[in-house]
Amino acid sequence: MTTRFKKVSSWLAAAALFIGICGAALASEYEGSWMLTDTDGKPFEITLNKDGTATGTHKDTMKQGTWKEEDGAAVIHWNTGWTTRIAKEGDKYVKTAFKPGVPTSGRPANTSEARKKP
Repeated sequence: MTTRFKKVSSWLAAAALFIGICGAALASEYEGSWMLTDTDGKPFEITLNKDGTATGTHKDTMKQGTWKEEDGAAVIHWNTGWTTRIAKEGDKYVKTAFKPGVPTSGRPANTSEARKKP
């Protein structure tokens, strides 16, 4: 191996390690499973996956969705058209749910506490 090739290989290995460490450090506080309450006061669970997918146990309809972090909150768009927002308020998390067609800046259909499962 040439000296130049060794230097490039070493640099690439260091860069890959740095990117891997930074990627792990950038994991969202919202990733994981959450216990929520629906508009009827019934509990259900959602899981926010690292790949941006979301799954839920709410009734027979809200099972799949996508999520991303927006303005410091997790915003989940469900296959039903509903949107769920989880945000930290003080020392707790709050869930707001929005009916299909209502933006997250609009009037929520439901607001309740959100608890992240350990």
